[in-house]
Amino acid sequence: MPHDRIDILQADAVSLLKELIGTPSFSKEEGITAGILCRFLGERGIVHYRNLHNVYAFNEHYDKAKPSVLLNSHHDTVKPNKGYTLDPFTPVVKDGKLFGLGSNDAGGCLVALIATFLYFYHRSDLPFNVVLAASAEEEISGFNGIELLLKDLGPIDFGIVGEPTQMQMAIAEKGLLVLDVHAEGRAGHAAREEGENAIYKTLKDIQWFSTYKYPKVSDLLGPVKMSVTVIETENKAHNVVPSQCHFVVDVRVNELYTFEEVLGIIKSNTSCKVTPRSLR
Repeated sequence: MPHDRIDILQADAVSLLKELIGTPSFSKEEGITAGILCRFLGERGIVHYRNLHNVYAFNEHYDKAKPSVLLNSHHDTVKPNKGYTLDPFTPVVKDGKLFGLGSNDAGGCLVALIATFLYFYHRSDLPFNVVLAASAEEEISGFNGIELLLKDLGPIDFGIVGEPTQMQMAIAEKGLLVLDVHAEGRAGHAAREEGENAIYKTLKDIQWFSTYKYPKVSDLLGPVKMSVTVIETENKAHNVVPSQCHFVVDVRVNELYTFEEVLGIIKSNTSCKVTPRSLR
């Protein structure tokens, strides 16, 4: 079956995107959308494979002697936030735009890359291979996403990764370092001078994260950026001094620092316990 009709490819891509929007696919819960992608490819005669919630395929005339171009994007999403004004799982076309959870990050990118893969799938005259990978767990930097899949894809010489960049080509991205930061105090009653408030112990560190400037700024990626994104305590009573407090820091690292260097700087300037989720 030929796949060179741009109008058909476009219509099919939009239809697929609507189906993906209508199907919840939070990170680690992408099983149904992985099935949708397998069905979509299978209906078009595409030989495809699945590893957990990752779906991948190779062009029909794949040749190990040729270089390979990877087309990759993800089909997991974050959970919808309270700021949504539309039903996040109902695809809506408005003013020429398709709205819904994952339509931008990264469903639109994914279906466009799938359409591209289909266009080249049957070509026997390509000087390169085309490899498609619809990966999972991207939003949480999980181990069972593209990292798991790489061993199945063969050598990759060039990659196009679909992410929302306002249609501006990006040739690099910052590394992501996620930190869990924990402070221990001592419980007490709020009406009395007792206990050691764990929330208060975090304040100095949170202030440091919000103001510290890393001296090495990249011409390509800019400065290292740190953002405190979550703060919580197990205590839910208004009259109890909390004995512990936990917060999360999202750190975007440029190419001038290693994760280990950044972590060392952070630990030398903070008093709470800092634990990276991963240094990979």
